[in-house]
Amino acid sequence: MEELFKKLNIKPKNIELYKQAFIHTSYAYENNLDYSYETLEFLGDAFLELVISDYLYRENKFHEGEMTKLRASYVCENALFEYATDLGFSELVMLGKGEINTGGSHKKAILADIFEAFIAAAYLDQGFEKTKEVALKIIIPYIENEDVLFFSDYKSELQEAVQDVQKELTYELINESGPAHNKHFEMAVKIDNIVYGTGEGHTKKEAEQEAAKSALKKLVKNK
Repeated sequence: MEELFKKLNIKPKNIELYKQAFIHTSYAYENNLDYSYETLEFLGDAFLELVISDYLYRENKFHEGEMTKLRASYVCENALFEYATDLGFSELVMLGKGEINTGGSHKKAILADIFEAFIAAAYLDQGFEKTKEVALKIIIPYIENEDVLFFSDYKSELQEAVQDVQKELTYELINESGPAHNKHFEMAVKIDNIVYGTGEGHTKKEAEQEAAKSALKKLVKNK
């Protein structure tokens, strides 16, 4: 973790906060700990939304609709997973045996959540301004790189497309399987009660994104 702190220019005051940010619930359960990254994740999510909103507003380059879309893109699960991966979080996450066996250190949902938890730990340890500096140092290079297209929030894009034609959009769980530590979900997305796409993932959110991606492709073909 020292290398991470050096890279981000963080001088930790309370190292335990950062350790907690990397503890998955499976590890906490197996080691009788009453804490994990979950509560920190909640705080980190809100912090990132505010910081990116503030950045986009101050840039004064975009209208409201563009800012909303860009913010969604750069704080979505795909984006958070990429930040965490590039920072080497997969080597730092503490997992239970079950999660280790199923490749938990490379799961999108887990690494995305841990990135949020890490940002929250930094906020509690370093304060708002320093953590804002850290978050922007990580994220701005991706925003400025116009070739980065993999952060699409497909659900937001689909919602926007459906609103234009005033149709009803709903998501429906088709199937849920697997043990508690390795769930698998299949979701369908319906437009005016007609299935336009399906998707699978380890979380409902991930499956919904894949379903929305599938639906967008179908909409493009039908134009």
